[in-house]
Amino acid sequence: MAVATTDDVTESTFLLAEYHCIKEEQKTRIGFRDNLLYFTLAAATGVIAITVQSGRPQLLLAVPVICLILGWTYLINDEKITSIGCYIRDQLGPRLGELSATPRAVFGWEIYHRADAGRTTRKRLQTAVDLLTYIALPMICVAGFWRSPVAQPVLVVVSVAQTLTLAVLGWQFLRYAER
Repeated sequence: MAVATTDDVTESTFLLAEYHCIKEEQKTRIGFRDNLLYFTLAAATGVIAITVQSGRPQLLLAVPVICLILGWTYLINDEKITSIGCYIRDQLGPRLGELSATPRAVFGWEIYHRADAGRTTRKRLQTAVDLLTYIALPMICVAGFWRSPVAQPVLVVVSVAQTLTLAVLGWQFLRYAER
């Protein structure tokens, strides 16, 4: 059994302080990410309502812009949340475990909750919700614009560009979901 020195205690204190800081960041990012989903749905619903009331289908092209910006922000926050968890599991926990000479895993929850039998299903369903919100919804709006009589060539080019960027965003969602 290793004897703790002043250096070990000091390093442990710093590691615990780092843990608390990054867990706070993770918690903040989770709240922000989850609110982005609600805000996206509210903003898209507002644009659709204004489009219906005004009879101006070209306004539907605002929905892909909203979903691209908020979807990318959602995705980046989700990736940072995952990275924080990986850092705690793979770096911080083992370093603290070595310093404390603890035979069991430090920060066990970070490992335990990932072993849940339903986790894979929940992750797949969440990816489906993300794709429906940030890709399918704006594509439905683009298709609605394309079917309208006001589909001018310049706006059609804009909508095709939006479609391509939505495809890239969708690919990024799928790519990050594999992690």
